[in-house]
Amino acid sequence: MPAFKTLRLAATASLFLALLCACGGDNDNDDGGEDTAATTPLPAIVVVGHRGASAYRPEHTLAAYELAIEYGADIIEPDLVPTRDGELVARHENEISGTTDVAEHPEFADRRTTKTIDGTSLTGWFTEDFTLAELRTLRAIERIPGVRPDNTRYNGLYPVPTLQEVIDLARRATEQTGRTIALYIETKHPTYFQSIGLPLEPRLLELMNANGYTSADSPAFLQSFETANLKAMRPLTSLRLVQLMSAPPARPYDFVAAGDARGYADLITPAGLAEVASYAQGIGPEKSMVIPRNADATLAEPTALVANAHAANLIVHPYTFRPENNFLPADFRSNSDPAARGDAYGEILRFLQAGVDGVFSDDPFVARAAVDAYTAE
Repeated sequence: MPAFKTLRLAATASLFLALLCACGGDNDNDDGGEDTAATTPLPAIVVVGHRGASAYRPEHTLAAYELAIEYGADIIEPDLVPTRDGELVARHENEISGTTDVAEHPEFADRRTTKTIDGTSLTGWFTEDFTLAELRTLRAIERIPGVRPDNTRYNGLYPVPTLQEVIDLARRATEQTGRTIALYIETKHPTYFQSIGLPLEPRLLELMNANGYTSADSPAFLQSFETANLKAMRPLTSLRLVQLMSAPPARPYDFVAAGDARGYADLITPAGLAEVASYAQGIGPEKSMVIPRNADATLAEPTALVANAHAANLIVHPYTFRPENNFLPADFRSNSDPAARGDAYGEILRFLQAGVDGVFSDDPFVARAAVDAYTAE
């Protein structure tokens, strides 16, 4: 057997055993398996506050999640990375120089380093080199200040939240609003974190079980751009799993690490979607995979992806809908200023008409309005 296959099988077995130990080998939580998180069903078409209401507040902060809920999001989305002591926190990436004020902390100057993450060399500060206590001394900053200068007024105000804090917020908001506020949790760089002895999945499933998220009806989705960790979690949880997909020619990094020549282009074929449906309930494709853009950057006609995914009994939640001209198709931009806001409402309507089951949006206020208008027709 080739060496890379031997290593990959060993790594997969190691992850499965770690998950098995964390979950006790079944789908019940530690309190006897009662699904205390279940409330009213989610709507047929959902609005996901992508990293919170990140068009209005620095992403992955409790303030961003709270505003997303206020603006009508059905679901809030934390991306997970671990600390050195194994705690799970919400950050878009483990390299945090662009999302926190770590560079302004001289006591952490010696933590700046260069690492290779999923084949890419990155220099900065990494969550896995900080304890949770150390990380909590940092404050969030706006990740894309050139496009979202108004968000910089909130720099330095908010700490990095833990997953437990995000869970607590969702449950509290459910009680306060009378609406089900769900979680859409992304495991970032699972192959990398497994390789350094900080696998995300055992702690994630432990926390979900302990908080009563135990059934297929629980208001929670677990997502990943990789496939192996979703497959490993499948027999150990009843929660809905979602396969994220980057636009081709991108490839899942676990495929790259295993020497598997396939990419996301293979996963969106009917055969690939059938494979995904064997372990997941949905897909989260980059939105151009649903409706591509013409050469002039205007929206083209929809692809067959939604129809093919639905035929495989998979829901479709594309990402990411953002309100600024910088991210919009040319026919929905308001002017030539990349930071000015255009017609995100109109863009989202086009995707709803294409049959998607929800949208990841940085502006849940606009997404909510679009979904409500579409479903009222």
